[in-house]
Amino acid sequence: MNNSYDTLLSHLRKLPGLGYRSAERIAIHLLTDKAQSGNDLIRALEDAQAQLSSCEDCGNLCEENLCEICVNPSRIKNSICIVENVLDLMAIDRSGTWNGMFHVLSGKLSPIHGVLPEHLNFKSLISRIERNSIDEVIFALSNDIEGNATCHYIQDLLSTFSKIKFTQVGFGLPSGGGVTFADSSTLKSAFDGRKDYD
Repeated sequence: MNNSYDTLLSHLRKLPGLGYRSAERIAIHLLTDKAQSGNDLIRALEDAQAQLSSCEDCGNLCEENLCEICVNPSRIKNSICIVENVLDLMAIDRSGTWNGMFHVLSGKLSPIHGVLPEHLNFKSLISRIERNSIDEVIFALSNDIEGNATCHYIQDLLSTFSKIKFTQVGFGLPSGGGVTFADSSTLKSAFDGRKDYD
């Protein structure tokens, strides 16, 4: 079509879950909508980028130093559920199945893809374990090779904390899948059916 349209389409296609047709529909809608939703979207993105950052404790998105979950006094403070990304945290929290703390790794170990321990949020996990009385670490990572390798790495990393019990959510979740797209009842069953991790 033209250079600026192709550039917009190219950037939209980089977003997760958008193929060519979906990106094309969104681009055309934003460019032809008389209500100026494109400008509203640009402002909302700029505001979100300016206001949101990672929680210093858990890695969730927040507008302050600590997120609403970390500062909520009604949350269970002695258990941490470890997730790969903020979407997983949101899915579990929205389901209402877990009222404890979270820790977002921002990925999982995958040396083949260049994701090494220094690329993930392990340092703040260790400092949280050191300063809090954590007695359970729950793994809610993808049920795949990288997810299992990450669980083993964390278990080794925290092996000096002898009182910690390691558990893994029970999997009614698909093999190779994660928690992001699981429904509330599946997540509840997964948490209720969590088992010791060895």
